[in-house]
Amino acid sequence: MNIATLSYYRNFISRVIKAIGIQPEDRILDLGCGTGRNACIMKTYFNDAGTITGMDISSVMERQFKKKCAKHKNTKFIRQRIDLPFSLPEQFDKIFISFVIHGFPHKIRQTVIENIYAHLKPDGLFFMLDFAEFNMSKMPPLYRFIFKTVECKYAFDFIERDWKHILESNNFSDFEELFFFKKYVRLLKAKK
Repeated sequence: MNIATLSYYRNFISRVIKAIGIQPEDRILDLGCGTGRNACIMKTYFNDAGTITGMDISSVMERQFKKKCAKHKNTKFIRQRIDLPFSLPEQFDKIFISFVIHGFPHKIRQTVIENIYAHLKPDGLFFMLDFAEFNMSKMPPLYRFIFKTVECKYAFDFIERDWKHILESNNFSDFEELFFFKKYVRLLKAKK
């Protein structure tokens, strides 16, 4: 993401996390959490009751997450695939996923959405930071070249789908959108 954002990722993700409206006592699940960078930013909004749980399949990400978040007592890491059904003993106020879901085939994305819905509290909020819907043929040539060069094959399918409709068909509602990078990136908020 640092390359794609020309090293503006920290500023960008800080703006996104601020837009999520984290409350001091929120319990947040960060799916595909990676190194814990986002969790460390989110943690600054918490009081002693707020928690962030990072979930990722990679042992490398687990080590980095635990190292980065070591001084934050209300963070934890679960090594778990998000693309297979899972069951946690708790539900969350907010679930966040950042540039992960576009990397799965669409059938697998459905499993991820079902996991999210099952682990949100009633009236909980889901935040999906990822590519917006757009027509790649209308992108400026340089952007199109970069997108085609760097992105996985599933991203091409992802940008053509109506994500509000998909989430609505999975019982989400009350959508809000915040766009970035000339409307190619979107933070999509949905309520359970």
